[in-house]
Amino acid sequence: MNAVTAVAAPVRAPALRQRVDGSDRVAHLGLLLVVALLCVGLLAPLGLILSKALDAPQGAGLGNFTAYLASPALLTSLWHSVWVSALVTAIVIPLAFAFAYALTRSCMRAKPVLRAVMLLPLLAPSLLSAISLIYWFGNQGLAKGFWLALGFDGIYGAPGIVLAECFATFPHVLMVLVTALALADARLYEAADALGTGTVRKFFTITLPGAKYGLISAALVCFTLVITDFGIPKVVGGNFNVLATDVFKLVIGQQDFQRGAVVALLLLLPAVLTFGVDTLVQRKQTATLTARAVALVPRPARGFDAAMTAYCLLIAALVLAMFGMAVFASFAKLWPYNLTPGLGHYISGLVDAELGDAMVNSLKLAASTAVVGTAVVFVGAYLLEKTRGFDALRPVVRLLAMLPMAVPGLVLGLGYIFFFNAPGNPLNGLYQTLPLMVLCTVVHFYTTGHLTVVTALKAIDAEFEAVSASLKVPLYKTFWRVTLPICLPVLLDVSRYFFINAMTTISAVVFLYSPDTKLASVAILNLDEAGDTGPAAAMAVLIAGTSALVTLAYMGLGRLVDRRTQAWRAPAR
Repeated sequence: MNAVTAVAAPVRAPALRQRVDGSDRVAHLGLLLVVALLCVGLLAPLGLILSKALDAPQGAGLGNFTAYLASPALLTSLWHSVWVSALVTAIVIPLAFAFAYALTRSCMRAKPVLRAVMLLPLLAPSLLSAISLIYWFGNQGLAKGFWLALGFDGIYGAPGIVLAECFATFPHVLMVLVTALALADARLYEAADALGTGTVRKFFTITLPGAKYGLISAALVCFTLVITDFGIPKVVGGNFNVLATDVFKLVIGQQDFQRGAVVALLLLLPAVLTFGVDTLVQRKQTATLTARAVALVPRPARGFDAAMTAYCLLIAALVLAMFGMAVFASFAKLWPYNLTPGLGHYISGLVDAELGDAMVNSLKLAASTAVVGTAVVFVGAYLLEKTRGFDALRPVVRLLAMLPMAVPGLVLGLGYIFFFNAPGNPLNGLYQTLPLMVLCTVVHFYTTGHLTVVTALKAIDAEFEAVSASLKVPLYKTFWRVTLPICLPVLLDVSRYFFINAMTTISAVVFLYSPDTKLASVAILNLDEAGDTGPAAAMAVLIAGTSALVTLAYMGLGRLVDRRTQAWRAPAR
């Protein structure tokens, strides 16, 4: 072994240098292309929003901001956005924490089923929850009397927005909290039991401190999702204006691009602040599981398990009631006079040229985003983590890859209007085309895919590249034969993430479509505005059903890939 090492050592360093010298140009070119893509799809649109906001009639300056602050109506919208987002966060965090606690710390049955039910809202546009609330508590809702008995005048306005946002943000918060509670060291609880510590004290001294970073992240995610959401306030907001609807009204309704840019920047501030706070929190977070940690396994407790089961069944029933109402209403022939089931709304939606084309466009957008987004994210992350050189550019790539997380879709879409619709821009021909919406969607959801792939790449030992270099194997062969097969399960998850979000997104593309490129999510919004709530519900259910079928297909493909990956990793006998 020592002789082989002595012989190989002098050869390895020159071979590695040769590999870097021979492939660094391709790697550097790839990194430059990633930077160019994010600059065109992110920085340039945001820069033009800032430029428009400072472009006052009397000259560049803060005149538009001063005019905004002098407008009581717009200041009211700002206050509405803040307190509604805070209220939804205050409601969802404890509810989701209790559900996550039941999933991770109890022995109740049917945990996978309950978790799957709670993740259903991710498969549908946020508009579905708003439409369901209208059928439940609207002017002709089934439970309108119950809603009035609670003291509310109607579902439209702040009450409807709060309820619908709770439904839409719950699964996002739940995923964060389940991850936070799953990472626990059983030795801490064993030591507490040995000292005679009570259950309540263990919860406040061990459980909550261990999950505090997860709680902070979940609260920030919830607040940001609510304050930047456009679909729900548009459907059930009524005369209750928020920042997101103000941007739409100023730009589309009044063609006031300057004030629209000002509101967009104000909408960007909470997201940027949330992103900064979350980054600081993650830096302070310490490892909750060490190499000597013991996984926490819940112990059966009849009373506690029964209570957790009842609570989770209640929450799951509310989610199914929201989904079930949308499905039921989509089949009703004429609400509320003729509730006989029928396929009229679906047939008209699929046969109607405009609605049918919208669904096809959504499928094209989702498929293209899944392919292009996954490829761009994976190649960019690979070049960033597995190649050398160009050290000055790598921090820029990392920063650009994280920025999309802090930019709301509505702000990004508005920036695309300013940038790609400019007459002097050579990329003007892309405006209102499907490729531009693909670019917008990829950039909008870039950060999550990037972080997922980077995590997978960091788990792969760098010796693969070192050995390949010592054997003078080209970089692309190592990438194709080793890295790609190992990362294939992760790439499937990223691709599914891009597909589902592209099917359900509305805020990022609401400014970018034309009559020929209208999407199904946008069609829902237009149908609801026209009073065709039944076809709107049918379109929302179609999107959810499509997302569910695609998810099942990805799960089946993932199992097949996992089997082949395990066979590839298994040692030869």
